[in-house]
Amino acid sequence: MAISQRSGLADIPAYRQGSAAEATSGLVPYKLSSNENPYPPLPSVLAAVGASAADVNRYPDMAAAELAQAVAAQWGVAAENICFGAGSVDVASQLIHAVANPGDQVMFAWRSFEAYPSLATVAGAVPQPIPLTADGGHDLTAMAAAITPRTKLVFVCNPNNPNGAVLSADAMDGFVRAVPDHVVVVIDEAYVQFNQNPGTAVGIDLFKKYPNVVVLHTFSKAYGLAGLRVGYAIAPIGLAENLRKVAIPFTVTNMAQSAALVSLRAPAELAERVRAVVSERDRLYAGLAAAGLPVRPSEANFVWLDCGSRTAAIAEQFEANALAVRVFPGEGIRISVGEPEANSRVLETAAQLAALLVPAL
Repeated sequence: MAISQRSGLADIPAYRQGSAAEATSGLVPYKLSSNENPYPPLPSVLAAVGASAADVNRYPDMAAAELAQAVAAQWGVAAENICFGAGSVDVASQLIHAVANPGDQVMFAWRSFEAYPSLATVAGAVPQPIPLTADGGHDLTAMAAAITPRTKLVFVCNPNNPNGAVLSADAMDGFVRAVPDHVVVVIDEAYVQFNQNPGTAVGIDLFKKYPNVVVLHTFSKAYGLAGLRVGYAIAPIGLAENLRKVAIPFTVTNMAQSAALVSLRAPAELAERVRAVVSERDRLYAGLAAAGLPVRPSEANFVWLDCGSRTAAIAEQFEANALAVRVFPGEGIRISVGEPEANSRVLETAAQLAALLVPAL
């Protein structure tokens, strides 16, 4: 007799981790497929992780109280507004479980963070994707018009993953005003530290202005703690209480909490690493554009090649040069900003692609 299984799982795509690169023709492989920070943890972070290892026989503080106080102070909110999870994707899942009933709709732009539709479906909600504009931005007008009585959450990714597009402050303010008060607007700012656009929407400003706004942040990207899994929401207190109710207990380990605390106390080091990544991102963009490849401007720690039907052929060339990139078949390629040597390899590959493929793009 077959084991009982939940129906519909065959229709839920599994999340795809970024692939690792394979050495080719003696080339050093580089993984540029997961938007990871290419720089190692700060020495102070490594020391904190090592010290916390002595307590792995004990459960962590489930509320992460000390970290909550530190995060709250950074953003000028109450500690009660802060909820943690194993990365911001875990907190996004908590939000859906806390807000949406089975059959309710969860709206997001598409393409955007690929976990959104899966998280909604797993929670019993209905994904409500809204196509991007022709230039790759969120179509906020269409999103506002598409809200139905069943729409309970709207995810807005700024900068957007995978193309790095940003939303302006005026556009987002108008959008939130157009959304009914009972609909939760989640501003996912996983890449906020890399966003240098002076006119961008700022999640914390909208949170302080509107009662239905939640902001998602993570320590995985700019802080370089992807392997420790710690993210958080800044949420209205009533909603924050419900997030804690649906959260899996003890997902944020002592090591993660210690590393995040030390990271918050090293703003100068963080700023220097962000500057390095942004500088390399801009070098990548300029070089790819000069090679004639269809690269879009980005305010994240990655760039996007809008290569459509030529995606597979271009991806093969990167693979042949020992570069693992994130491939979206038939749509494009996301290239994470890596160490300078990796980025130089990307630009060398771009020169090859310019000769081989650009006429067909």
